[in-house]
Amino acid sequence: MPEFAEEAEVTADAKRAVRVAVLARRRASTADQRATAAARVQAELVALVRRLRPRLVAAYVPVGTEPGGPDLPGVLAGALPAGARLLLPVLRDDLDLDWGAWTGPENLVAAGRGMREPAGPRLGMTAVAGAELVVVPAVAVDRRGLRLGRGGGSYDRALVRVPADTLTVVPLHDGELVDRLPAAPHDRAVRAVVTPTDGLRTLNGKPGVVPHTSAGRTGGQ
Repeated sequence: MPEFAEEAEVTADAKRAVRVAVLARRRASTADQRATAAARVQAELVALVRRLRPRLVAAYVPVGTEPGGPDLPGVLAGALPAGARLLLPVLRDDLDLDWGAWTGPENLVAAGRGMREPAGPRLGMTAVAGAELVVVPAVAVDRRGLRLGRGGGSYDRALVRVPADTLTVVPLHDGELVDRLPAAPHDRAVRAVVTPTDGLRTLNGKPGVVPHTSAGRTGGQ
């Protein structure tokens, strides 16, 4: 087996091991613990949105034990200035992401991989490029900003379309910001995370990229 193939296999195995461990820990948490964590994460993101006043935000609908709670899109939409829009991902057959506009919880439909997505018109894969704030799901993130997803590669492809200076933020549970994750060359770094205890934290030595939020725990790495 060529050396590069062996390295790729080792990386995939290492990622799988971390993913299994983190998801097991999430499942072991109680509903009350998840609800408390979601409220804190939402408060941090709302404070950030109200400070940035973006005209376009891209986010997602958390499912199961994902941080932020299933009502996260509605909470974010309620914090946006008048006329601003919230985009949500639409999973394509090739596992890439299209995007649709949030128009309320009643217009969300079940989709592949447990996702819930907007039922309205598709806006194209490049719609995310215009967002001023992108809220990204992950299983874990390291202090370089590299994220571990579910393994489908959807957000690896979507983030390539997001300009490097766009603020990308990952909601996490406590303990899911780690020193270092196994990474592949195509992995794209995010710029900040939100955790219930530490709030909004910037990554990769860039303490100035996230404005201070009124939730009160913003800081660098």
